[in-house]
Amino acid sequence: MCSLCGILGGIEHWADAVARPGVYTRNVERIDRRRERANRVRIANRVLSAFGLSLTDWQGSAFLLSTRTGKTEIIEDLGHLWPAAERLCGRGLDPLDEPFLNRLEAEARG
Repeated sequence: MCSLCGILGGIEHWADAVARPGVYTRNVERIDRRRERANRVRIANRVLSAFGLSLTDWQGSAFLLSTRTGKTEIIEDLGHLWPAAERLCGRGLDPLDEPFLNRLEAEARG
């Protein structure tokens, strides 16, 4: 957590919608926040599958990041995703690698 988030309060990751006074979010309803979280997991899995990894939501409070062989790590929020992915794969991963991004775009186009 950055120091600004710590000063403003809350333990939630900045990407998570939070229904708390003083925090703006379009998703004030719990079901909307769960839907948004599920959508984030779906998008992350699209990227992670190229590395043999998958992500699942764990009761709305954490995520489980797993390899195809079953190695699993619990991560608190998506900010911890790539370091955990690299630990599980045992190598550096670059989700911003241009050929990788081109392949994702080509797959999205069909």
